[in-house]
Amino acid sequence: MKILEVNAGPLTQFEVLDFLKSRGASSDPTRVIAPIAPSEFQVYDYLIQKAACNQTRESVKEFLKRCEKFDLAKAEKLNIIDIRPSSVVEIDPIIEECEKRMRSEVVHELVEMIAQVFPPVQMPDQEAAAEN
Repeated sequence: MKILEVNAGPLTQFEVLDFLKSRGASSDPTRVIAPIAPSEFQVYDYLIQKAACNQTRESVKEFLKRCEKFDLAKAEKLNIIDIRPSSVVEIDPIIEECEKRMRSEVVHELVEMIAQVFPPVQMPDQEAAAEN
């Protein structure tokens, strides 16, 4: 692997998960064939249970485009993508001085937009149970 840009910035959990999948990480119990370190499998196992497992590049791009009007910092956007808050209570600690920066209606609008753009978090175990 060749480094294209040193310290390009923080990555979302989705980007890390996507990278690990591109290297061959999966839920395969044998994990013998993939050229991945055991620590990378641990990261994969962790991320596959988070909001990142249901996200797509398109949904992340759409979120970044639609959240421009909310004047969020890069770190706030990254945390929203990683955590996928689904209520005002969950979003308040993510946005610094939320009550001062945003009216209540705007925060509710942001939460609704997040719910529209990102699918609900559904773990792989839940998907298998839903199919049966």
